[in-house]
Amino acid sequence: MNGLFDMKEKSWIWRERAGIVCLILTIISLSITITINFRLLYVFDIDSLKILDYVDMDKPTLLKNFDQLMAYLNNPFIHTLQLPDFPSSKSGAFHFYEVKRLFLLCYSVLLVTVIPSIFFVFRLVKVKRVWRLIRPFQWGIIIPVFFGVLMAIGFDQFFVAFHGVFFNNDDWLFDPATDPIINVLPEAFFMHSFILFFVLLELFFLIGIVAGKRELKKI
Repeated sequence: MNGLFDMKEKSWIWRERAGIVCLILTIISLSITITINFRLLYVFDIDSLKILDYVDMDKPTLLKNFDQLMAYLNNPFIHTLQLPDFPSSKSGAFHFYEVKRLFLLCYSVLLVTVIPSIFFVFRLVKVKRVWRLIRPFQWGIIIPVFFGVLMAIGFDQFFVAFHGVFFNNDDWLFDPATDPIINVLPEAFFMHSFILFFVLLELFFLIGIVAGKRELKKI
């Protein structure tokens, strides 16, 4: 009987670990998805960063181009990047194609993991093991702080390193003469996007930690 109990316990532990990994992947991909589709951030930055000073168009026209760019990046059935007011070089178009692939990879991870993660969380609540999220989420909450420090030290270096990890070419180094869209996608906007992403991560991990600690108090 003890051997059978041990086997069941080990089986549950492995399933629990797999569930935690799945949940973390859901949290990361969900945070990315919210961030890259948070249009209000760009709307805000148009004014706060004075983006219209670098382009000869009004805000509605700029947003129309931005929305078409996002439609291309988000929609797997749109195969060609065509912006009405921004020409693209071959290298610029290829970089956006690579970004599109990363977007779709993120969405795929979210779609694959979200339902198992929901069932896993319900299972943890049912068997009163939400507290098991505390330690991995405490480790997870350190990650945004670490990257936040790196960004504070120097976002330029962080931004270059980020592209070095996810892209194996220099196509992301846009020439404003051939890819004028870079004028309306300033580095500060991407910094704000990273900040939003890390804040979302912190929030999701914090929710798990608080829920786990509340459960421990009731046991």
